[in-house]
Amino acid sequence: MNRIFALAAAALVSTSALAGPTCTAPKETWMKEADFKARVEAQGYKIKTFKVTKDNCYEIYGFDKDGKKVEIYFDPATGAERERK
Repeated sequence: MNRIFALAAAALVSTSALAGPTCTAPKETWMKEADFKARVEAQGYKIKTFKVTKDNCYEIYGFDKDGKKVEIYFDPATGAERERK
């Protein structure tokens, strides 16, 4: 019984560690994707992949101005960075 509980707890912890942030702004307040991408690129990022997460954040995979790989979540309404991995 203790083994089952330990496995369930480990699974719960590992899935929550993989989850990104949740963005709650109504979609009608979101920045247009093209405007958002232009803003991020103007900050020196090179976007390799852009997507809207299941939790309604904008997410980019790419490179920063120093050429380092980045994975960043943004609030789609404000463009503010929510999380960086």
